[in-house]
Amino acid sequence: MKETVQERDEEELAAERLTQVLEAVAAKDTARLDMLLDPLHAADIADILEQISSADRSGLLALWHGGIDGDVLSEIDESIREEVIESLPDEVVAEAVRELDTDDVVDILEDLDEPAQEKILDALEDADRIAVEQAMSYPEYSAGRLMQREVVIAPEHWSVGETIDFLRGADWLPDQFYHVILADPRMRPIGYVTLGRILSAPRDAKLKDITEESFRTVRATDAEADVAYYFNQYHLISCPVVDEDGRLVGVITIDDAMNVLDEEHEEDMLRLAGVSDESSIQDGVIATVRSRLPWLVVNLFTASLSALVISQFEGVIASLVLLAALMPIVASTGGIAGTQSLAVAVRSLATRDLTPANARRVIWRELRAGMVNGIFLALVLAFAAVVFFHDPWLGSVLAMAMICNQVVAATGGVLVPLAFNRMGMDPALASGTFVTTLTDVMGYLAFLGFAALVLL
Repeated sequence: MKETVQERDEEELAAERLTQVLEAVAAKDTARLDMLLDPLHAADIADILEQISSADRSGLLALWHGGIDGDVLSEIDESIREEVIESLPDEVVAEAVRELDTDDVVDILEDLDEPAQEKILDALEDADRIAVEQAMSYPEYSAGRLMQREVVIAPEHWSVGETIDFLRGADWLPDQFYHVILADPRMRPIGYVTLGRILSAPRDAKLKDITEESFRTVRATDAEADVAYYFNQYHLISCPVVDEDGRLVGVITIDDAMNVLDEEHEEDMLRLAGVSDESSIQDGVIATVRSRLPWLVVNLFTASLSALVISQFEGVIASLVLLAALMPIVASTGGIAGTQSLAVAVRSLATRDLTPANARRVIWRELRAGMVNGIFLALVLAFAAVVFFHDPWLGSVLAMAMICNQVVAATGGVLVPLAFNRMGMDPALASGTFVTTLTDVMGYLAFLGFAALVLL
């Protein structure tokens, strides 16, 4: 209860703050805007920029552009980031991006068009620009795009004391790093040591004697989804990135890996709903329509299959009009069951808990679960049919159709995404549409088919 009250208080505070910011923008009160925004975290400032209209956003940036730094640019949703950058003076953008590590600069560049990218690159120092351009040369959604080039390296023969003295004398250290990476003379990583172990070990201890067992590397061309999986599976804090020859080229930290996991979850959720994974609440009407209409058109054609099935039983429905009112019960309940099974299967495929090795066992489990759910719902429907319609035969038709569709829904919710995955396609991409079509068609076919056999 305390958490709920706290959350409500935070929401009310954020809403009040947003109102005050808009009032300050309308009054062109720079001093008040500074007072409201300066104490806020970069993520909170980004939230405010995302929630207001484009006109208010332009007014805010014109009054408070000096407060925009690299952290704010990193936090802003990519759907409006380009608009924000274009609204800022070049010197403000330059100062903001110079504060960022290379991985954060690459993250910003990925979502911008070429002129905006050049504006960012021109603001960087030569060494940073080269590092960012090299990272951008790697495939999209690869580890090379995700890594930061600022890496703390030490020879394996160094002692803890030598390492501490080196770190204290370095003025170029990245803002966030968790390991000192040990490398051989050919710059190939051979282990790493956490900062905690370095600080707690005797000065004469050798780094090679206190390395972490979790050490592993990823290639710069590996998919970022695989990298995020390694972090989650092996509880990594950071991970060295190597080129094709095994030489160290960068490091990925846990914050970037977790961002990828969040994006993967969001992408799966949107695609299961038949929405483009690039959709955002900031999108305009045209962009929103463009992201949703294609799957609505697909659904229009797949839904026609249900209509085709129903049309084959016109005589049955005409003989007993009550069937028209009852048949959506079986189909819609099957659709919900299919969506439940589908959501679990897609998530399990993403986390690699569902594999070809255990697919048969999972399908068998879903089939039995569908059977049990179907029997329970069938008993409820049959009882209701007897009580309300005084027709046990109608109850038996509802019961048999419900059992059939629950079994189809549960197994189809696993088989459809497995089939997409086997074909090398994203299992979340169109599984929802096909599973819904499957349960609708089978629901109507089973219900009307049993009705034709039993009731007529």
